[in-house]
Amino acid sequence: MPYYLYRITQLGPVKQLDKLTQFEAFKEASTEAKRLRLEPDLPTGAMVKVIFADNELMAEDILSQVREPEPNIGDDY
Repeated sequence: MPYYLYRITQLGPVKQLDKLTQFEAFKEASTEAKRLRLEPDLPTGAMVKVIFADNELMAEDILSQVREPEPNIGDDY
């Protein structure tokens, strides 16, 4: 399964997902993501994420899901 690189921009309640590239190995994907995050032309508020998925459709589905916040339980909170 490939590693996909996406630029994610929040447009109100909707995420705009732009596929940048894909890699077969995590190390190369991670290195490229770190380089892109440091680029001065990255739009304000945009994120670059690496996602491991079977295909582009699955990657975009995972990136579009709203994650529930972790529950605040225990003495640490």
